[in-house]
Amino acid sequence: MTARVKVSSKFQISVPADARRRLHLQAGDSLLVDVRDGYIVLIPEPSDYSQRLRGLHSDIWQGIEPQEYVRGEREAWQE
Repeated sequence: MTARVKVSSKFQISVPADARRRLHLQAGDSLLVDVRDGYIVLIPEPSDYSQRLRGLHSDIWQGIEPQEYVRGEREAWQE
């Protein structure tokens, strides 16, 4: 999806209706603004960061027991 928006004299923009629908944005929602390689990226701010990050990269940790892993790291620090 590509849409064109115009920056107002107060440096405001409107999020196009198609983008609002696809991202389920409502009035009052917050967006995070990031600048990446000369582009502005708008990201819907999660209402619950921990829930949003839950399970992130879980495939990396499959088969690893967390307490055993931490224990091994702590032992390596003491060496």
